[in-house]
Amino acid sequence: MTSQNIEWAVSPGLTPYAPALAFMEARAAAIAAGEADELVWLLEHPPLYTAGTSAKPDDLLAPDRFPVYETGRGGEYTYHGPGQRVAYVMLDLTRRGRDVRKFIQSLEAWLIGAAAQFGIEAGIRDGRVGVWVNRANGHEDKIAAIGVRLRRWVSFHGIAFNVDPDLSHFSGITPCGISNPLYGVTSLADLGHTVSMDDFDTALHIAWTDAFGPVSRADAPVLDAGPPQD
Repeated sequence: MTSQNIEWAVSPGLTPYAPALAFMEARAAAIAAGEADELVWLLEHPPLYTAGTSAKPDDLLAPDRFPVYETGRGGEYTYHGPGQRVAYVMLDLTRRGRDVRKFIQSLEAWLIGAAAQFGIEAGIRDGRVGVWVNRANGHEDKIAAIGVRLRRWVSFHGIAFNVDPDLSHFSGITPCGISNPLYGVTSLADLGHTVSMDDFDTALHIAWTDAFGPVSRADAPVLDAGPPQD
């Protein structure tokens, strides 16, 4: 994939979900109108669950545990929280031949490349979205989720990679609708890798360059104040 004028921004601390979603939708619209550069935005959210367009009510196992947000991205229920690197990817696919399959494959290659920098062999699995690692006794765990949406051929939402989140928080949902006991969730820390978020961001940056091309550093978005979150 080629790239041009892609900004790369990192928000410190925890970013509330509702203002982040509002910013992301506005920025995607501005990109589609030719009024803003493309953007990869890295952040962490406070603990929350999001429901994609395929989410099934029965997969929300603990509806009162954390705030739950309906969202227009593809996929089912996911968890976001501290220790998980979320990256919202706002790219103009018209510049890239409107090839959605290739875009998703590039996102997968990006995440696989980031994991590889810590000696982790991750990969994709037929019929299961995201990036996975093999564990003992035939088990497989998801280390990164992918959920995107396109509007006027501009992508938004993106990926979530588990660096060192509280994995028990995933128990409030059936993650991505996958209930098979052979499949779970993991993180860099769970796999024995102590990695700071700054160091992981460096790995993401390197892997992004390999998968998509160069980016330019940008200031973190300034968000409108949203409602308080638990």
